[in-house]
Amino acid sequence: MRPSTIWFTLKQGIKNIKRNLMFSIASVITMAACIFLVGIFYSIVNNVNNIARKVEQEVPITVFFDEGTTQEEMEAIGALIAARPEVAKIEFESADEAWEKFKEQYFQGSDAAEGFKDDNPLVNSANYHVYMNQIEKQNELVAYIQNLDHVRDINQSEQAAKTLGSFNKLVSYASIAIIAVLLLISIFLISNTISVGISVRKEEIGIMKLIGATDNFVRSPFVLEGIVLGVIGAAIPLVVLYFVYNSAVQYILTKFNVLTGVVEFIPVGQIYQALVPIGVGLGIGIGLIGSFWTTKKHLKV
Repeated sequence: MRPSTIWFTLKQGIKNIKRNLMFSIASVITMAACIFLVGIFYSIVNNVNNIARKVEQEVPITVFFDEGTTQEEMEAIGALIAARPEVAKIEFESADEAWEKFKEQYFQGSDAAEGFKDDNPLVNSANYHVYMNQIEKQNELVAYIQNLDHVRDINQSEQAAKTLGSFNKLVSYASIAIIAVLLLISIFLISNTISVGISVRKEEIGIMKLIGATDNFVRSPFVLEGIVLGVIGAAIPLVVLYFVYNSAVQYILTKFNVLTGVVEFIPVGQIYQALVPIGVGLGIGIGLIGSFWTTKKHLKV
């Protein structure tokens, strides 16, 4: 395409936006709302997934042994578990250490614990804490450990992850429904904007086609108009969401101090590595679909 043709297409596309300013503004606002919600739900889903992974990684699998298991047998079991590729590290806790921890948590310095001074009630509570680096293989690891000799019981952090996963699914389904509706509205509004532009220039387009203008040449300004509206509709929410995300994270961590160190939000830069292409792609895609479909339908003049 020649530079003069590109310049003509660009000028006509901008003129079309100015001619139908109210429709253009409505299209941009609706598209911006859609992409803003995409960003909100994307951030929520990814942060919930991140928290779920952190919970599973930091809450270990605890392995208990049969009564009478010797220290050597426990160490052999520990070596087998540590050799697994999905295991990050293991920590051994003796029966005495388990009792000391129990006393601190439940007796809190009370003299009641003195009655067990020479008789550890948790004598069979020696265990391994197993931390993982491949959470998706947790069930596979648990099945492996259960088949080892002298293993009595295994506690795992699966319930917390399942709860977070269920919440994540609920957010995902709700976001898909809302975003789908807004996408359809955005395409409809852009289609209306392009239709009005075509109606205004119907005679001009007819003359252009009579003197040999191709459909692609006539269609280009309107397609460009849709793309420009899409880019603007994507840029606005992406800028707004950047500041909203940072402010929301700071507010939550300030308002709920108990979450500090427990919940780690994904940095905004990491979120935006995927969100920017998603947002811009959605904006351009909506504009392209709405404009191309409309021009194909209405340019038979």
